[in-house]
Amino acid sequence: MKNKRLALCLIAQAAIALIATSTVWAQSDYPNKAVKILVPFPPGGTSDVMARLMADALTKSMKQPFVVENVAGAGGVIGTERGAKSLPDGYTIVQTGVGQSAVAHGLDANLKYDSNADFIHLTQVNSGPNVLVVHPDTPFKTLKDLVDYGKANPGKLNYGFTHAASGHMAMELLKQTVSQCPKGQTNCKPLFMVGIPYRGGGPMMTDLLGGQIPLMFINQDTALQHVKAGKLRALAVTSAQRNPLYPDVPTISESGYPGFSALSWSGLSVPKGTPKPIVDKLEAEMVKALQSAELRQRLESTGFVVPALGSTAYTAFVKTEKERWTQVIKTAGIKPQ
Repeated sequence: MKNKRLALCLIAQAAIALIATSTVWAQSDYPNKAVKILVPFPPGGTSDVMARLMADALTKSMKQPFVVENVAGAGGVIGTERGAKSLPDGYTIVQTGVGQSAVAHGLDANLKYDSNADFIHLTQVNSGPNVLVVHPDTPFKTLKDLVDYGKANPGKLNYGFTHAASGHMAMELLKQTVSQCPKGQTNCKPLFMVGIPYRGGGPMMTDLLGGQIPLMFINQDTALQHVKAGKLRALAVTSAQRNPLYPDVPTISESGYPGFSALSWSGLSVPKGTPKPIVDKLEAEMVKALQSAELRQRLESTGFVVPALGSTAYTAFVKTEKERWTQVIKTAGIKPQ
């Protein structure tokens, strides 16, 4: 009986050793097959473009296909939830971003994933401002012009927005910021404007260009061609520093509201539990790709900037953004659609 138990024990130990050895081998050999980058938005948009840039770079450097899979729906929530529940083996990378990783938490307290706890954040990929644009027939030449008119004429200015998008959040933060009384002052007027909801940025842009709505926030890459053509006037950008493609357009911060920032951003993450050797390898390769002159040029040519890179910086950034937009949404009383 003792010999039988001993034999079973030895077999079990050998099996454990074999599993451990095969796991270590699999990690050291990573990747040895195609890797999926799960993008929680439809093909063709900015998020999709950013993911495909990274997929191309990683395919070249890691000698295995990195393939984008689009799983759209619910403002990025459906695909992100699927990503959080994926096998943590390094073969599913999830594109995280402002909507699905920060704004979504403010809209739904019962979200089925936690952007902080359920992911290991590898690196931020891109960051870009929204631009406050107005139709050129409006009299507004500066942000102060618009704010002064809006406060003096409550409810007479309309703006376009798509629900819970970064431009929507930028507008809510602007309204809250400019409605605050400076220290020592009382009886300050709030900025009250009427939001016109749109299902997408395309129809909203069409109405702005046609003069049906006078203003909105929109991503800098989308607005650029229209601003250059004189079809729109840019009043301010929402980044902390001026954007290279809009050198003559002031930031909201320098327009009288220090510290204002409302960015469109994305990054890459993996499900919690992904082995550290794989995490470290992916992080190193992604950072190397984003430091390349080629990728930087492609991002900067459309007004995006390469932010602080690596897991530590991105993890802290996601946490801060989640807290910020949850508070803005709570203050504004925004509800899920």
